[in-house]
Amino acid sequence: MATFPIEAVRGKFPALSLTDEGRRRIYLDNPAGTQVSQTVADAVSFCLITTNANLGGFFETTLAAQKVVDDAHLAMADFLGAASPQEIIIGANMTTLTYHMSRTLGRGFDPGDEIIVTRMDHEGNVSPWLQLAEDLGLVVRFLPFDEQSWQIEEAALEALLSERTRLVALNYASNLTGSINRVKSLTETARQAGALVYVDAVQFAPHGLIDVQALGCDFLVCSAYKFFGPHMGILWGRRDVIDALEPYKCRCSSNGLPERFELGTPQIELMAGLTAAVDYFADLGAAAGEGGSRRQRIARAFDVSTAYENGLALKLISGLSNIEGLTIRGITDPARMGERVPTVSFTVDGIAPETIVRQMNAEGIFLWSGHSYAWEIVHQLGIPAEQGVVRIGVAHYNTAAEIDETLESVHRIIAMLRQQRS
Repeated sequence: MATFPIEAVRGKFPALSLTDEGRRRIYLDNPAGTQVSQTVADAVSFCLITTNANLGGFFETTLAAQKVVDDAHLAMADFLGAASPQEIIIGANMTTLTYHMSRTLGRGFDPGDEIIVTRMDHEGNVSPWLQLAEDLGLVVRFLPFDEQSWQIEEAALEALLSERTRLVALNYASNLTGSINRVKSLTETARQAGALVYVDAVQFAPHGLIDVQALGCDFLVCSAYKFFGPHMGILWGRRDVIDALEPYKCRCSSNGLPERFELGTPQIELMAGLTAAVDYFADLGAAAGEGGSRRQRIARAFDVSTAYENGLALKLISGLSNIEGLTIRGITDPARMGERVPTVSFTVDGIAPETIVRQMNAEGIFLWSGHSYAWEIVHQLGIPAEQGVVRIGVAHYNTAAEIDETLESVHRIIAMLRQQRS
C-alpha cells in the first residue's frame, strides 16, 4: 500500500476535505456512489457554460455539444474495451437502461421461452426480467449463489439451462457480499446453450478492469457515479446483437447506432463529466508509469488501485472478524481477496444494522444499512429484508487511518449497544 500515491489521489477530490462543524468526513458509502474529482466537476460546469445547446444544428455550440457526446462514447469504449464507440449506449442509469433493453429484447421472445436470473444480483438486474416474463408469458428460473464460495457456480448454471433459455442475467460483483463472479466462464456456459448474457458490472467497474470482448457476453451495464463520475448509466452491447434489435423509440428519431437506443435529448453536460471520469483513471495510470494508449493507462490505474484497495479490505475484514457475534456476509479468506471487491457487509447478533449505522453516521463515518436492493441475497441468506446488513464500501481514495478509525467505532458502538441491552 505504501507505493500507492494516496495523498495525491485524495488531493483530486474536493469533497474529501469537507468538514461538518469541524469534524472530518469518512466516505465509506462508495457502493452507493463515489465522490467526484475536481476535473469531473469542472468538465460539467464548463460544458454548461460553453456548449449548452441541443444536437443537430450547424452553429458553434451545437457542434461543440456533439463533440462532447462523441468523446463520451469513445471514452467509455476505451474504459470497457469495446470494439467501437457505436456499441456504447449512455442513459439515465443502469436500471432505466436495463428496463429499456429488456423490453427491446422481449420483442424476440415467445411464450414459454426461459430467462435465468440470479439470487446474487441487484434488483435492477432482476425486476426488469421478472416483469418482462410476466408480460410475455416467459419462464423465469432462479440461480442461487453458493454459500461456501459466495459465487455463482458454473455447474449450477448449467443445470438450469435448456434449449428454451433465451437470456442469462448475472452480475460481475455483488453490491452486498462483494463477491466477484467468474463472468467469462459463466458466459461460455450460457453461450453453449445459445443464450444471450446480460452482465451487471455496476459494482465491479470502480475496482477492476473490464474487457467486454474477452468476457464474451452480449451486454454489460455500469454506472458512472460508482466510478467517480456523474449520475448516469452506460450499456455496452455487442455490435452484431444490438444492430439486429428494434428498440422502442420515436418514429422520426435516428436509426443509427447508438442513437436509436438513446431516447430524447442526451445529458450532454454529464457526458462531459463522464469523459473526465475516464480520463481520471488514465491520468492515474500515467502517474504510475504507463505512457501508452488511454486503454493501457486505465489498465495500469486498476493494477495499482486494486492492489491498494485489497490491502484496505483485508485490514477491514481482519478487524471485524474478531468481534464476537459479528458475521461477515462474504469472502473473508485472505488468499481470496482477489475474488471480491472491497465492499464488506455484516450483521451482529441481537443488534439491528440501522442502530449501528445511525451511531456511526453521527460520528461522521458515512455508510449504509439495509438490503441495498440485493433483495434476493438477503432472502437466500435468511436475513430480514427490513433490517438487511451494515455495509462498508472502500474506494481507492480511502486510507488505512480511516479504516482504523472505522474499526474503532464499530467495536465501541457494538460494545455500548450490548451494555445498554444488559
